[in-house]
Amino acid sequence: MNRIELNRRQALIAAGLGALSLGSPGTVLGTDKLDAGGNAVRAEKSCIFVLLCGGPSHVDTWDMKPDAPPSIRGPYQPIATRVPGMRINEMHTELAKITDQFTLINSMSHPGAISNHFDAMHNLLSGQSAKRVQEGVPDDQPYIGSFVAKAKPSKRNIVSNAWLIKCVGRPVFCAPNIGLGGYIGSAYAPVFVGSDKNHPAMDNFEPPEIYSPVDSDRLGRRKSLLAEIESDVLNNDSRGADWQQLREKGYDALTRKEGRDAFELHREPAKLRDRYGRHPLGQNLLLARRMVEAGVRFVTVNGWVGQAAHDTAGPPSSSWDMHGGNMGMGDAFGNGSYGMGFCLPRLDQALSALFTDLKERGMLKNTLVVVTGEFGRTPNVLTQNPPGRQHWPGCFSSIMAGAGIGGGRVYGMSDKHGAYVTNNPVRPEDFAATIYHALDVPISEPQTNSGIFRPLTTGKPILELFG
Repeated sequence: MNRIELNRRQALIAAGLGALSLGSPGTVLGTDKLDAGGNAVRAEKSCIFVLLCGGPSHVDTWDMKPDAPPSIRGPYQPIATRVPGMRINEMHTELAKITDQFTLINSMSHPGAISNHFDAMHNLLSGQSAKRVQEGVPDDQPYIGSFVAKAKPSKRNIVSNAWLIKCVGRPVFCAPNIGLGGYIGSAYAPVFVGSDKNHPAMDNFEPPEIYSPVDSDRLGRRKSLLAEIESDVLNNDSRGADWQQLREKGYDALTRKEGRDAFELHREPAKLRDRYGRHPLGQNLLLARRMVEAGVRFVTVNGWVGQAAHDTAGPPSSSWDMHGGNMGMGDAFGNGSYGMGFCLPRLDQALSALFTDLKERGMLKNTLVVVTGEFGRTPNVLTQNPPGRQHWPGCFSSIMAGAGIGGGRVYGMSDKHGAYVTNNPVRPEDFAATIYHALDVPISEPQTNSGIFRPLTTGKPILELFG
């Protein structure tokens, strides 16, 4: 053997990472940057993407219509906020105090009128509006987190793209490419963390195996053995230095503690954990903050808030699919697991804690926070008992903050019933482009699939949101 082909796969195998990294999507390695004190510098920019799976009702949360008939406006009243003219649900008492930190978008829509979870979530996460050609045959467009992991891989963590709790409950909430990397490959798919039976609000929470400690003695012996075997080959190959350098990165990724330390939530003050809320959404958002600090670039958090103690019928799902009696989910305005009386206070607690925590730590300027469902709910309350609302792709609301996004504003508007967008419509393409722009991911760079040009997105960033 006179020459060897040097590539990432071989280097990771040589370092002992083969079975671990290549079998676990989302792992991208890089080099450290250290400050003057020798401490690792956090990632340039990161994103915490809070996905309210199921589709929260915009007319009951952030785009309320108090002058509409009761059959549309529902039972809740809006309250004033820190920003004059911005009014939100009366149960958002903590968010109302910090509305100057985020932008509220009330003009989201799916141009194709897609009203099922599967397609709507796929389009939202991939940043496109086109409906799948045939039911059950999704396209291979990668999701936003995968593109971010490819363009801006972590310099300090073996994971660049993570997803906290995958599709709790029914699989209808799983977008088709959620566990894949689309046409750019599984190396950029997310690493999934936790489940409904293993999440950070539980005392016995276990992090994913990829962060498990390694046997340093065994790894050291393997390293020495490989060095002896390869010495002659490397010395006779002009690329030997590159091989050794890449292999050292693999060893470094296996032995460093930084990624694992992010899961030690017990190190956080009890008061801070209480501020986030001792429920799945609250503790997952706290974990997301810690993972961003540890260098993870894109963290998607399932918006599941947990299960009401008195509501034990059926498996937990994704909280925001509030059909009411139409789907046997109880009163959408009640205190059950699918009721806004249960879910909205927990969302208010967790989100307000995240925004406040990021700001206090000086992280909001480099951390983009996105909060959205895959669509909204019908303006009309369903005439049934108990009441609820159906899927509605024509108009819904989202929140953006940090990484250059200005706060204290409302972008876009819906009609008097919250049925359709009346100005500044935001398509999934524009939404994705805005995220890429905030994270310094160039949307003009060509993406290829088997030599065929594929645009990162056809949308344009909403520059009015910045500054």
